[in-house]
Amino acid sequence: MYKASTASPSIPSETLTDFPTTETKNSGTQSVANSGNALNTFLNNLPDVVCFSHLRWDFVYQRPQHLLSRFAKYSRVFYFEEPVFYDNAQPHFDVTTRGENITVLVAHLPHGLTPQESDEKQIELLDAFLVAQKINRYLLWYYTPMALEISRQLQPELTVFDCMDELSAFKFAPPRLRELEAEMFWKADVVFTGGQSLFEAKKASHANVHAFPSSIDKAHFGTARKGLDDPADQAYIPYPRLGFFGVLDERFDIELLENLANAQPDWQFIMIGPVVKIDPETLPKNANIYYLGGKKYEELPSYLAGWDVALLPFADNESTRFISPTKTPEYLAAGKPVVSTPIRDVVRPYGENNLVHIARDAAEFEVAIQNALLQNNDPEWLQKVDAFLANTSWEQTWQNMALQMQKALAGKTK
Repeated sequence: MYKASTASPSIPSETLTDFPTTETKNSGTQSVANSGNALNTFLNNLPDVVCFSHLRWDFVYQRPQHLLSRFAKYSRVFYFEEPVFYDNAQPHFDVTTRGENITVLVAHLPHGLTPQESDEKQIELLDAFLVAQKINRYLLWYYTPMALEISRQLQPELTVFDCMDELSAFKFAPPRLRELEAEMFWKADVVFTGGQSLFEAKKASHANVHAFPSSIDKAHFGTARKGLDDPADQAYIPYPRLGFFGVLDERFDIELLENLANAQPDWQFIMIGPVVKIDPETLPKNANIYYLGGKKYEELPSYLAGWDVALLPFADNESTRFISPTKTPEYLAAGKPVVSTPIRDVVRPYGENNLVHIARDAAEFEVAIQNALLQNNDPEWLQKVDAFLANTSWEQTWQNMALQMQKALAGKTK
Protein backbone atom coordinates (compact mmCIF):
# COMPACT_ATOMS: atom_id res chain seq x y z
CA MET A 1 0.00 0.00 0.00
CA TYR A 2 2.90 2.35 0.68
CA LYS A 3 5.11 1.40 -2.25
CA ALA A 4 6.09 4.37 -4.40
CA SER A 5 5.12 4.33 -8.04
CA THR A 6 7.89 2.95 -10.20
CA ALA A 7 6.85 4.72 -13.39
CA SER A 8 7.62 8.35 -12.59
CA PRO A 9 6.63 10.87 -15.25
CA SER A 10 9.24 13.03 -16.89
CA ILE A 11 8.89 16.82 -17.08
CA PRO A 12 10.01 18.42 -20.35
CA SER A 13 12.03 21.56 -19.70
CA GLU A 14 9.80 23.59 -21.99
CA THR A 15 6.82 23.08 -19.63
CA LEU A 16 8.61 24.85 -16.77
CA THR A 17 7.31 28.37 -17.09
CA ASP A 18 7.22 31.57 -15.13
CA PHE A 19 4.31 32.34 -12.81
CA PRO A 20 2.66 35.75 -13.36
CA THR A 21 3.57 38.20 -10.60
CA THR A 22 4.11 41.89 -10.04
CA GLU A 23 7.62 41.31 -8.71
CA THR A 24 9.97 38.72 -10.11
CA LYS A 25 13.09 39.27 -8.00
CA ASN A 26 13.47 36.33 -5.57
CA SER A 27 9.82 35.45 -6.02
CA GLY A 28 10.04 31.83 -7.08
CA THR A 29 9.43 32.67 -10.73
CA GLN A 30 12.87 32.68 -12.30
CA SER A 31 13.07 31.16 -15.74
CA VAL A 32 13.65 27.42 -15.49
CA ALA A 33 13.65 26.52 -19.16
CA ASN A 34 17.09 24.92 -18.95
CA SER A 35 16.51 23.12 -15.65
CA GLY A 36 14.41 20.18 -16.80
CA ASN A 37 17.13 17.55 -16.46
CA ALA A 38 18.11 18.57 -12.93
CA LEU A 39 14.47 18.72 -11.87
CA ASN A 40 13.66 15.32 -13.37
CA THR A 41 16.63 13.81 -11.56
CA PHE A 42 15.45 15.36 -8.29
CA LEU A 43 11.87 14.17 -8.70
CA ASN A 44 12.80 10.67 -9.81
CA ASN A 45 14.92 10.36 -6.68
CA LEU A 46 12.41 12.13 -4.45
CA PRO A 47 12.42 10.98 -0.82
CA ASP A 48 9.16 10.41 1.02
CA VAL A 49 7.22 13.62 1.72
CA VAL A 50 6.15 14.01 5.34
CA CYS A 51 3.70 16.90 5.69
CA PHE A 52 2.34 18.51 8.86
CA SER A 53 -0.81 20.56 8.38
CA HIS A 54 -3.41 22.47 10.38
CA LEU A 55 -5.91 21.74 7.59
CA ARG A 56 -7.90 18.53 7.31
CA TRP A 57 -7.32 16.83 3.98
CA ASP A 58 -11.06 16.37 3.46
CA PHE A 59 -12.11 19.85 4.65
CA VAL A 60 -11.70 21.98 1.52
CA TYR A 61 -9.71 20.92 -1.56
CA GLN A 62 -7.11 23.63 -1.92
CA ARG A 63 -3.38 24.37 -2.07
CA PRO A 64 -2.05 21.42 -0.03
CA GLN A 65 -4.03 18.86 -2.02
CA HIS A 66 -3.09 20.35 -5.39
CA LEU A 67 0.62 20.32 -4.57
CA LEU A 68 1.03 17.14 -2.56
CA SER A 69 -1.02 15.03 -4.96
CA ARG A 70 1.58 15.90 -7.60
CA PHE A 71 4.46 14.83 -5.38
CA ALA A 72 2.60 11.55 -4.86
CA LYS A 73 3.30 10.69 -8.52
CA TYR A 74 6.95 10.33 -7.56
CA SER A 75 7.04 9.21 -3.95
CA ARG A 76 4.99 8.41 -0.88
CA VAL A 77 3.21 11.33 0.79
CA PHE A 78 2.30 11.18 4.49
CA TYR A 79 -0.10 13.91 5.59
CA PHE A 80 -0.24 14.40 9.38
CA GLU A 81 -3.26 16.34 10.57
CA GLU A 82 -3.76 17.86 14.02
CA PRO A 83 -4.94 15.38 16.69
CA VAL A 84 -8.49 14.73 17.84
CA PHE A 85 -9.33 14.23 21.51
CA TYR A 86 -12.11 12.26 23.18
CA ASP A 87 -12.74 10.42 26.42
CA ASN A 88 -10.88 7.15 27.00
CA ALA A 89 -9.10 7.26 23.67
CA GLN A 90 -6.19 4.87 23.31
CA PRO A 91 -3.37 6.82 21.67
CA HIS A 92 -3.05 5.73 18.05
CA PHE A 93 -2.98 7.00 14.50
CA ASP A 94 -6.08 6.70 12.37
CA VAL A 95 -4.54 5.84 9.01
CA THR A 96 -6.41 6.22 5.72
CA THR A 97 -5.41 6.61 2.06
CA ARG A 98 -6.38 9.15 -0.60
CA GLY A 99 -5.48 7.55 -3.89
CA GLU A 100 -2.12 6.05 -4.71
CA ASN A 101 0.78 7.04 -2.45
CA ILE A 102 -1.14 9.50 -0.21
CA THR A 103 -1.62 8.48 3.43
CA VAL A 104 -3.54 10.68 5.88
CA LEU A 105 -2.86 10.28 9.59
CA VAL A 106 -4.76 11.69 12.57
CA ALA A 107 -3.58 11.08 16.13
CA HIS A 108 -6.40 10.01 18.48
CA LEU A 109 -5.67 11.07 22.07
CA PRO A 110 -7.61 11.09 25.36
CA HIS A 111 -9.01 14.23 26.93
CA GLY A 112 -7.12 15.57 29.92
CA LEU A 113 -3.57 15.58 28.56
CA THR A 114 -1.44 18.64 29.13
CA PRO A 115 0.02 20.22 25.96
CA GLN A 116 3.39 18.68 26.83
CA GLU A 117 1.84 15.22 27.35
CA SER A 118 -0.05 15.55 24.06
CA ASP A 119 3.18 16.39 22.24
CA GLU A 120 5.00 13.48 23.87
CA LYS A 121 2.29 11.01 22.81
CA GLN A 122 2.40 12.30 19.25
CA ILE A 123 6.19 12.06 19.14
CA GLU A 124 5.96 8.42 20.25
CA LEU A 125 3.35 7.66 17.60
CA LEU A 126 5.25 9.54 14.88
CA ASP A 127 8.62 7.95 15.57
CA ALA A 128 7.08 4.47 15.71
CA PHE A 129 5.22 5.02 12.44
CA LEU A 130 8.33 6.17 10.59
CA VAL A 131 10.15 3.06 11.72
CA ALA A 132 7.26 0.70 10.93
CA GLN A 133 6.84 2.08 7.42
CA LYS A 134 10.60 2.27 6.78
CA ILE A 135 10.46 6.00 6.12
CA ASN A 136 14.22 6.49 6.14
CA ARG A 137 14.73 9.12 3.42
CA TYR A 138 12.23 11.93 3.69
CA LEU A 139 11.68 15.64 3.40
CA LEU A 140 9.50 17.63 5.79
CA TRP A 141 6.81 19.92 4.43
CA TYR A 142 5.18 22.22 6.99
CA TYR A 143 1.95 24.19 6.81
CA THR A 144 1.93 24.97 10.52
CA PRO A 145 4.90 25.86 12.73
CA MET A 146 3.01 24.33 15.66
CA ALA A 147 4.10 20.91 14.35
CA LEU A 148 7.68 21.69 15.36
CA GLU A 149 6.66 20.62 18.86
CA ILE A 150 6.38 17.01 17.67
CA SER A 151 9.00 16.89 14.90
CA ARG A 152 12.22 18.52 16.17
CA GLN A 153 13.80 15.09 16.59
CA LEU A 154 13.47 14.25 12.89
CA GLN A 155 16.39 14.44 10.46
CA PRO A 156 15.05 15.20 6.97
CA GLU A 157 17.03 15.64 3.80
CA LEU A 158 15.17 18.91 3.20
CA THR A 159 12.76 21.11 5.17
CA VAL A 160 10.10 23.16 3.36
CA PHE A 161 7.80 25.74 4.95
CA ASP A 162 4.82 26.51 2.71
CA CYS A 163 3.56 29.62 4.47
CA MET A 164 0.19 29.89 2.79
CA ASP A 165 -1.37 32.27 5.35
CA GLU A 166 -0.48 34.54 8.26
CA LEU A 167 -1.82 32.02 10.76
CA SER A 168 -0.99 34.15 13.80
CA ALA A 169 -3.62 36.68 12.67
CA PHE A 170 -6.41 34.10 12.53
CA LYS A 171 -9.06 33.72 15.19
CA PHE A 172 -8.06 31.40 18.07
CA ALA A 173 -4.42 31.31 16.94
CA PRO A 174 -2.21 29.62 19.58
CA PRO A 175 -0.20 32.16 21.64
CA ARG A 176 3.11 30.42 20.78
CA LEU A 177 2.58 30.55 17.03
CA ARG A 178 4.75 33.61 16.38
CA GLU A 179 7.61 32.19 18.43
CA LEU A 180 7.40 28.86 16.64
CA GLU A 181 7.25 30.56 13.25
CA ALA A 182 10.56 32.25 14.03
CA GLU A 183 12.00 28.81 14.77
CA MET A 184 10.44 27.51 11.56
CA PHE A 185 12.27 30.15 9.53
CA TRP A 186 15.52 29.10 11.19
CA LYS A 187 14.89 25.42 10.48
CA ALA A 188 13.57 25.61 6.89
CA ASP A 189 15.83 25.21 3.86
CA VAL A 190 13.33 26.94 1.59
CA VAL A 191 10.18 28.97 2.29
CA PHE A 192 7.21 29.47 -0.02
CA THR A 193 4.47 32.03 0.55
CA GLY A 194 0.87 31.85 -0.58
CA GLY A 195 0.87 35.34 -2.06
CA GLN A 196 2.91 38.39 -3.00
CA SER A 197 2.02 40.51 0.03
CA LEU A 198 2.92 37.65 2.37
CA PHE A 199 6.22 37.28 0.51
CA GLU A 200 6.96 40.95 1.09
CA ALA A 201 6.20 40.55 4.79
CA LYS A 202 8.39 37.43 5.20
CA LYS A 203 11.29 37.95 2.80
CA ALA A 204 13.49 39.50 5.47
CA SER A 205 12.98 36.47 7.74
CA HIS A 206 14.81 33.96 5.54
CA ALA A 207 17.44 33.97 2.82
CA ASN A 208 15.49 31.66 0.51
CA VAL A 209 11.85 32.85 0.33
CA HIS A 210 9.75 32.60 -2.85
CA ALA A 211 6.23 33.83 -3.60
CA PHE A 212 3.83 31.34 -5.15
CA PRO A 213 0.37 32.93 -5.31
CA SER A 214 -2.82 30.96 -5.67
CA SER A 215 -3.10 29.00 -8.89
CA ILE A 216 -5.85 27.19 -10.76
CA ASP A 217 -6.98 24.07 -12.49
CA LYS A 218 -8.24 25.87 -15.60
CA ALA A 219 -9.72 22.78 -17.23
CA HIS A 220 -11.73 21.95 -14.11
CA PHE A 221 -13.26 25.38 -13.58
CA GLY A 222 -13.44 26.09 -17.31
CA THR A 223 -16.21 23.50 -17.59
CA ALA A 224 -18.48 26.09 -15.95
CA ARG A 225 -18.48 27.96 -19.28
CA LYS A 226 -20.19 25.01 -20.99
CA GLY A 227 -23.63 25.43 -19.45
CA LEU A 228 -23.65 22.62 -16.90
CA ASP A 229 -26.86 21.35 -15.33
CA ASP A 230 -27.94 23.39 -12.33
CA PRO A 231 -27.58 21.43 -9.04
CA ALA A 232 -30.91 20.57 -7.43
CA ASP A 233 -30.41 22.82 -4.38
CA GLN A 234 -29.63 25.81 -6.62
CA ALA A 235 -32.02 25.24 -9.53
CA TYR A 236 -35.01 26.87 -7.79
CA ILE A 237 -33.17 30.11 -6.95
CA PRO A 238 -34.21 33.11 -9.11
CA TYR A 239 -31.85 35.36 -11.02
CA PRO A 240 -29.69 37.38 -10.90
CA ARG A 241 -27.47 35.15 -8.80
CA LEU A 242 -24.43 36.42 -6.97
CA GLY A 243 -22.28 33.66 -5.51
CA PHE A 244 -19.42 32.93 -3.15
CA PHE A 245 -17.70 29.66 -2.32
CA GLY A 246 -15.18 29.22 0.46
CA VAL A 247 -15.00 29.05 4.23
CA LEU A 248 -17.38 31.34 6.11
CA ASP A 249 -15.24 32.48 9.03
CA GLU A 250 -13.83 35.63 10.63
CA ARG A 251 -12.50 36.75 7.24
CA PHE A 252 -16.01 36.98 5.76
CA ASP A 253 -17.74 40.39 5.87
CA ILE A 254 -21.13 39.52 7.35
CA GLU A 255 -22.26 43.14 7.57
CA LEU A 256 -21.47 43.77 3.91
CA LEU A 257 -23.55 40.77 2.84
CA GLU A 258 -26.50 41.87 4.97
CA ASN A 259 -26.37 45.46 3.69
CA LEU A 260 -26.30 44.28 0.07
CA ALA A 261 -29.18 41.87 0.60
CA ASN A 262 -31.25 44.62 2.24
CA ALA A 263 -30.45 47.17 -0.46
CA GLN A 264 -31.18 44.81 -3.38
CA PRO A 265 -33.94 42.36 -2.41
CA ASP A 266 -34.25 41.17 -6.04
CA TRP A 267 -30.65 40.00 -6.10
CA GLN A 268 -30.05 36.44 -4.91
CA PHE A 269 -26.94 35.73 -2.81
CA ILE A 270 -25.67 32.13 -2.84
CA MET A 271 -23.16 31.19 -0.15
CA ILE A 272 -21.34 27.86 -0.47
CA GLY A 273 -18.99 26.55 2.20
CA PRO A 274 -18.71 25.47 5.81
CA VAL A 275 -19.19 27.89 8.72
CA VAL A 276 -16.09 27.86 10.92
CA LYS A 277 -15.00 29.77 14.05
CA ILE A 278 -18.04 32.05 13.97
CA ASP A 279 -21.55 31.52 15.32
CA PRO A 280 -23.86 30.54 12.42
CA GLU A 281 -26.58 32.57 14.15
CA THR A 282 -24.64 35.76 13.37
CA LEU A 283 -25.11 35.22 9.62
CA PRO A 284 -27.86 37.36 8.06
CA LYS A 285 -31.15 35.53 7.48
CA ASN A 286 -32.56 37.58 4.56
CA ALA A 287 -34.92 35.71 2.25
CA ASN A 288 -32.59 36.40 -0.69
CA ILE A 289 -29.54 34.79 0.95
CA TYR A 290 -29.07 31.04 0.50
CA TYR A 291 -26.58 29.01 2.54
CA LEU A 292 -26.00 25.78 0.65
CA GLY A 293 -23.27 24.36 2.88
CA GLY A 294 -19.99 22.79 1.82
CA LYS A 295 -19.64 21.17 -1.59
CA LYS A 296 -17.10 18.82 -3.09
CA TYR A 297 -14.39 20.28 -5.30
CA GLU A 298 -15.82 18.32 -8.24
CA GLU A 299 -19.21 20.02 -7.78
CA LEU A 300 -18.07 23.64 -7.76
CA PRO A 301 -18.12 24.27 -11.55
CA SER A 302 -21.78 23.22 -11.69
CA TYR A 303 -22.69 25.85 -9.11
CA LEU A 304 -20.49 28.51 -10.73
CA ALA A 305 -22.10 27.86 -14.10
CA GLY A 306 -25.41 29.10 -12.75
CA TRP A 307 -24.13 32.37 -11.28
CA ASP A 308 -24.16 35.79 -12.90
CA VAL A 309 -21.41 37.31 -10.74
CA ALA A 310 -18.91 35.81 -8.29
CA LEU A 311 -18.10 37.62 -5.05
CA LEU A 312 -15.11 38.05 -2.73
CA PRO A 313 -16.76 39.80 0.24
CA PHE A 314 -13.84 39.70 2.65
CA ALA A 315 -13.66 41.88 5.74
CA ASP A 316 -10.91 44.41 6.30
CA ASN A 317 -9.15 43.00 9.36
CA GLU A 318 -5.87 41.42 10.47
CA SER A 319 -6.90 37.97 9.26
CA THR A 320 -7.30 39.19 5.66
CA ARG A 321 -4.23 41.40 5.48
CA PHE A 322 -2.09 38.81 3.67
CA ILE A 323 -4.60 36.44 2.10
CA SER A 324 -4.36 35.50 -1.57
CA PRO A 325 -7.74 33.94 -2.37
CA THR A 326 -7.44 30.87 -4.58
CA LYS A 327 -11.00 31.45 -5.71
CA THR A 328 -10.04 34.66 -7.58
CA PRO A 329 -8.47 32.88 -10.58
CA GLU A 330 -10.96 30.01 -10.20
CA TYR A 331 -13.89 32.38 -10.65
CA LEU A 332 -12.17 33.94 -13.66
CA ALA A 333 -11.35 30.58 -15.21
CA ALA A 334 -15.08 29.83 -14.97
CA GLY A 335 -15.71 32.98 -17.01
CA LYS A 336 -17.52 34.82 -14.21
CA PRO A 337 -17.22 38.56 -13.53
CA VAL A 338 -15.85 39.12 -10.03
CA VAL A 339 -16.44 41.82 -7.41
CA SER A 340 -14.07 41.96 -4.44
CA THR A 341 -13.28 44.08 -1.44
CA PRO A 342 -9.78 45.65 -1.71
CA ILE A 343 -7.75 42.62 -0.63
CA ARG A 344 -4.18 43.52 -1.53
CA ASP A 345 -3.43 40.36 -3.49
CA VAL A 346 -6.68 40.77 -5.43
CA VAL A 347 -6.16 44.45 -6.21
CA ARG A 348 -2.66 43.56 -7.37
CA PRO A 349 -2.67 42.13 -10.01
CA TYR A 350 -6.36 41.43 -10.82
CA GLY A 351 -7.83 44.85 -10.05
CA GLU A 352 -4.93 46.72 -11.61
CA ASN A 353 -5.42 44.73 -14.82
CA ASN A 354 -9.18 45.47 -14.85
CA LEU A 355 -10.03 41.79 -14.51
CA VAL A 356 -11.85 42.16 -11.18
CA HIS A 357 -14.09 44.95 -9.86
CA ILE A 358 -12.87 46.40 -6.53
CA ALA A 359 -15.33 47.94 -4.05
CA ARG A 360 -14.76 49.18 -0.51
CA ASP A 361 -18.27 49.20 0.97
CA ALA A 362 -21.88 48.20 0.28
CA ALA A 363 -22.62 51.28 -1.85
CA GLU A 364 -19.58 50.68 -4.06
CA PHE A 365 -20.36 46.97 -4.15
CA GLU A 366 -23.84 47.69 -5.54
CA VAL A 367 -22.41 49.77 -8.38
CA ALA A 368 -19.67 47.23 -9.08
CA ILE A 369 -22.16 44.35 -9.20
CA GLN A 370 -24.36 46.28 -11.60
CA ASN A 371 -21.33 46.82 -13.87
CA ALA A 372 -20.32 43.18 -13.51
CA LEU A 373 -23.80 42.04 -14.55
CA LEU A 374 -23.36 43.98 -17.79
CA GLN A 375 -19.96 42.33 -18.29
CA ASN A 376 -21.30 38.79 -18.15
CA ASN A 377 -21.05 38.11 -21.88
CA ASP A 378 -18.28 40.54 -22.78
CA PRO A 379 -15.93 38.69 -25.18
CA GLU A 380 -13.23 41.37 -24.93
CA TRP A 381 -13.04 41.04 -21.13
CA LEU A 382 -13.06 37.25 -21.36
CA GLN A 383 -10.21 37.37 -23.88
CA LYS A 384 -8.18 39.49 -21.43
CA VAL A 385 -8.90 36.99 -18.65
CA ASP A 386 -7.77 34.05 -20.73
CA ALA A 387 -4.60 35.83 -21.81
CA PHE A 388 -3.75 36.65 -18.20
CA LEU A 389 -4.37 33.09 -17.01
CA ALA A 390 -2.65 31.43 -19.98
CA ASN A 391 0.54 30.55 -18.11
CA THR A 392 -1.08 29.91 -14.74
CA SER A 393 -1.71 26.40 -13.45
CA TRP A 394 -1.09 24.31 -10.35
CA GLU A 395 1.13 22.07 -12.46
CA GLN A 396 3.44 24.97 -13.35
CA THR A 397 3.38 26.33 -9.80
CA TRP A 398 4.28 22.91 -8.40
CA GLN A 399 7.09 22.45 -10.93
CA ASN A 400 8.59 25.82 -10.03
CA MET A 401 8.36 24.96 -6.34
CA ALA A 402 10.05 21.62 -6.97
CA LEU A 403 12.83 23.43 -8.83
CA GLN A 404 13.48 25.66 -5.82
CA MET A 405 13.57 22.55 -3.64
CA GLN A 406 16.06 20.91 -5.98
CA LYS A 407 18.27 24.01 -5.81
CA ALA A 408 18.05 24.14 -2.01
CA LEU A 409 18.98 20.47 -1.72
CA ALA A 410 21.86 20.88 -4.16
CA GLY A 411 23.11 23.78 -2.04
CA LYS A 412 23.06 21.60 1.09
CA THR A 413 24.99 18.76 -0.48
CA LYS A 414 27.83 20.80 -2.02
